[in-house]
Amino acid sequence: MPSRPIHRKNAKPGAKKKSESVPTRQLHKRVKSARGRSVSSTRWLERQLNDPYVAEASRLGYRSRSAFKLAELNDKHHLLKRGAVVVDLGAAPGGWSQIAVDKVGPSGKIIGIDLQEIEPLPGVHFEVMDFLDEDAPQRLRALVGGGADLVMSDMAAPATGHKATDHIKIMALCEVALEFAEQILNPGGHFVAKVLKGGAENELLLSMRTSFKTVQHAKPKASRQDSAEAYVVALGFKG
Repeated sequence: MPSRPIHRKNAKPGAKKKSESVPTRQLHKRVKSARGRSVSSTRWLERQLNDPYVAEASRLGYRSRSAFKLAELNDKHHLLKRGAVVVDLGAAPGGWSQIAVDKVGPSGKIIGIDLQEIEPLPGVHFEVMDFLDEDAPQRLRALVGGGADLVMSDMAAPATGHKATDHIKIMALCEVALEFAEQILNPGGHFVAKVLKGGAENELLLSMRTSFKTVQHAKPKASRQDSAEAYVVALGFKG
């Protein structure tokens, strides 16, 4: 069984008027004092301070910089439509749900789950749930109450630092998310999930083509370019 999903931190409640433009670069900032911090944590903090997407997410009230990833994927692939039913796997802290609720409108429905409790968001039903529990898919289908138009997963496993191991772990999460999507998606529905490039994702893409009309890789601009992170986008579920 794959390791449990890890969740994004530093959630910011609420949302202001949204703009999904790509943020501009800022002057490089350095951490004034690294006393008491490890080298890795100091580097992480400096990267956060100098990441234009982090600053723009804070300015716009997005709960995470990853909101820009879904916004870009949606602009390109038209994943979210008014009135759509959306399932958000690994939803904390709610950045993807913020984008989704704005796009589907009051006639839509969004169900988000995560291992940790998520700050409430108007128009979204959040549940604390481990997607890897045996009964989780059945419980989630009951919450949805019917078919879904989009299943999206930003789930990730705790990093080990060993690329091959991390790749296998996140691909396992993607596979269980895909299995669930194939059970709940309406004909014509879509699936998007995070992966780490490493080889096994190519086999997954091939298998997905039997269930979806269009399948492809995507690397949003908001996804750090030095990261192996990418997304698989599957459009037009055949049912």
